[in-house]
Amino acid sequence: MAKKVEKRYLLPADYMADPSVHVFNGKIYIYPSHDWEDESNVEDDSGDQYIMKDYHVLSIDGDPMTGTVTDHGKVLDLEDIAWHGRQLWDCDVQEKDGKYYMYFPMKDKNEVFRHGVAIADNPAGPFIPQPEPVHGSYSIDMAVLKDNGEYYMYFGGLWGGQLQSYRDNIGIEDPAVNNTPDSPNLPHGDQPAIPSRVVKLSPDMLQYAEEPKPVVVVDEDGKPLTADDPHRFFEASWTFKKDGKYYFTYSTGDSHLLCYAIGDNIYGPFTYKGVILTPVVGWTTHHAIIEFEGKWYLFHHDSKPSGGKSWLRSLKVCELTFNEDGTIETIEGIDE
Repeated sequence: MAKKVEKRYLLPADYMADPSVHVFNGKIYIYPSHDWEDESNVEDDSGDQYIMKDYHVLSIDGDPMTGTVTDHGKVLDLEDIAWHGRQLWDCDVQEKDGKYYMYFPMKDKNEVFRHGVAIADNPAGPFIPQPEPVHGSYSIDMAVLKDNGEYYMYFGGLWGGQLQSYRDNIGIEDPAVNNTPDSPNLPHGDQPAIPSRVVKLSPDMLQYAEEPKPVVVVDEDGKPLTADDPHRFFEASWTFKKDGKYYFTYSTGDSHLLCYAIGDNIYGPFTYKGVILTPVVGWTTHHAIIEFEGKWYLFHHDSKPSGGKSWLRSLKVCELTFNEDGTIETIEGIDE
């Protein structure tokens, strides 16, 4: 049963979403996408309503529930990126040797999502983009986990995220078409669901060090979740480590849940364990989970402040509680 918890809106003066969150130098930094509104915001299943053309960085002084939130301003603009088309969606940032690497998805001039890298000397930016996208990259929603001195990127998203247009890291059709639930490339019924991807990054943090691998979520019997399972992967991978276990967390998209699975290996497989967050106001649910000063926190978004407009979302945070067996207590998504 889901429990109600205290939540905090972090930046009510602007619409931001899809938070990636890390603790750098003892301070919490948030790397969100930035929602804009204009006459072209018309909701559809391919995600064209999300007009995102820059990134800001936020930080929190002290406790996430009470500390002062600072907007460090625009740190990367779509127009700064040589290969830009449109739509800067979810990004993530990791630190290595004093440099901060931002990984972002963006449609190129052919309407195909690729991954870009931008570099900063400070976690608050600004970030300077590399001239070309990552070789062999595709789809959306990057999240990078540092583990034992290596860095691993999780990524992928269905429908408008174009993941269904690839098999074994090779495009099976033009990713700019068939971006809706009617795509012939999507599995149905009891067919295995399309999995997220994970890839080890190269030592210079600028390329893949290997071919991306599927991140398979299985049930308690070891069988992959199926396409008709409301708990199957859709987008918004986020992986963290706790008590020697890897927690793979993700959004289920059209069933509007945040779910999690647990494994012993960074590559999986991960065994499905439950729901983190029930549906919120608005279509999407996207999140990050961190530990800070001995407590765990869930960062996510909803569309309540915009009156339910799915393309105008607002950042939220609440405390996350684990049971003694390592499972997560489910949180009620909609506040009274």
